[in-house]
Amino acid sequence: MRLATRLFVASSLLVAATVVGLVLAADRILRQELEAETARALEREARLVLTELPNDSLAWPAAAMHLGTLIGHRVTLIDSTGRVRGDTEFPKDALPELENHAGRPEVLAALAHGVGENTRLSASTNERRLYVAIHGGPPPIVIVRVSTTLAAVDTQVNTVQGAIAIAGLFAIFLAALLAWVGSRYLARPLVELTGAARAIAEERTPVFPDSGIPEVSRHILALRAMHEQLDQRFAELRRERAETAELVEAMADAVIAADASGAILTCNAAARRLLRLGSSEALPPLTELFHEKAAREIVRTVRDGHDVDEQPIQLGDRELLVTGRSLPDGGSLMVLQDVSQLRRLEAVRRDFVANVSHELKTPLTAIAGYAETLTAETDPTSHSGKFSATILTHARRMQRLVEDLLDLSRIESGVWRPEPAVLDVEREVREAWAPFAETAAGAQVSLVVAPAPDATNLAADPEALRQILTNLLSNSLRHTPAGGTVRVSTELTADGTALAVADTGSGIPSEHLSRIFERFYRVDPGRSREQGGTGLGLSIVKHLVEAHGGRVSAESALGRGTTIRMVFPAVTKS
Repeated sequence: MRLATRLFVASSLLVAATVVGLVLAADRILRQELEAETARALEREARLVLTELPNDSLAWPAAAMHLGTLIGHRVTLIDSTGRVRGDTEFPKDALPELENHAGRPEVLAALAHGVGENTRLSASTNERRLYVAIHGGPPPIVIVRVSTTLAAVDTQVNTVQGAIAIAGLFAIFLAALLAWVGSRYLARPLVELTGAARAIAEERTPVFPDSGIPEVSRHILALRAMHEQLDQRFAELRRERAETAELVEAMADAVIAADASGAILTCNAAARRLLRLGSSEALPPLTELFHEKAAREIVRTVRDGHDVDEQPIQLGDRELLVTGRSLPDGGSLMVLQDVSQLRRLEAVRRDFVANVSHELKTPLTAIAGYAETLTAETDPTSHSGKFSATILTHARRMQRLVEDLLDLSRIESGVWRPEPAVLDVEREVREAWAPFAETAAGAQVSLVVAPAPDATNLAADPEALRQILTNLLSNSLRHTPAGGTVRVSTELTADGTALAVADTGSGIPSEHLSRIFERFYRVDPGRSREQGGTGLGLSIVKHLVEAHGGRVSAESALGRGTTIRMVFPAVTKS
């Protein structure tokens, strides 16, 4: 329905409802007032009749007729038994045939309160009448009742209602005419404003109307300002969208985005190259894009609303790291990073380090052996003795470095596999601490072993755990001042058994914590060189723990010590 029609109909219905309300109000209020005024007049007339009644009971029928004729209303005289002793409308000989009036409502009310009133259909005349009765009269009369028909009241009410109805019809016609003219004047700019809004939505040039109505004018100005702002924002969004599309297309990593139904919305050039798809080739749904089981499992996981972080998969002859995200609208985003070349370079690097370490091991053993012989056969205070001792110290340091490099290469290459066994934590810690016991006693550093009652054993490879503890205890001992403590504790977790090595040493600045497990990384390079550290200990610890399927983390604060926490998964029984 158009706005003009709605306004016309609404205005007409409002006026019509008002007129109907006035008619009903006139019927109710005016009728009540007129009936109340009539009742008061009848009461006055009844009291007048009461004063004019003769004492002779034989004259009462004639008196009722005479007085009723004088006042123009029906007069009824009723004795104490309810028998009618006189009535304006009935002769004397018809009075015995009238119904007993003792139970009439107005009579009962008059007997109880002195005055009674009732409106009903007359049993004798079958018309709506108003009865007013008063208590009193010459004995044996006790009730004087005066009544009149309400036809005159009905006539007056109907006359007023008719006048209101006629005036209402004229008001309805006039209001409808004004509403029609006003609504068309108001609706025209609003309809044009609607067209302008539709044009904005359809990205067409809108035509804004003019209006002399202040409220409508404000809406027009607001819509015009909104259109200008939308134009600017749409232009910015189109520019940003184009830039984003260019960035995604230029990325070296493959990017694939799909909607909630699985239809692919974005597939950059790197993804098409990786999947060996032509630039114009139609793309299947995301669930059918991969044939490899591992890739399909990742797609299913992401579509189920779970994120995937750098999950390695094999896609043909290429090794990929897949990252998946579930989008808020139910869609999916996947980023595939081709790390095949990186893995080949890492293999070359591992082989190179392993080969070089193997080649260095033999000459270093010879150098250390000869230096040890020279040191034993020369005077320690002589130049030759000092030089020999220096050569021996650095040769042994080189040997430790080569051994650490060989261990790290062996772990990274996957050649070494842990063989977990159930080990007693306290015994393993004591054995690993034994080589440092003398040094620790001289440095006044004590060892505390506090395994939890439900975590006294640990499932780990014996040699790997010994190497882990040796590296961590050595680090803690080097960085803990005199009077300090190295504490080894365990606890049972949902993922397995946690092993923590904590010291009360100098601590590590927060900016270095994220890198301490990198190879050759030193928080204080000068101090590490003085104390003979290789920079590989924590890296070896990390690789050994992760080879068990566990994880390692570090907590530290300057001046409050460092805690290295490792979680070893429980051995599953087959």
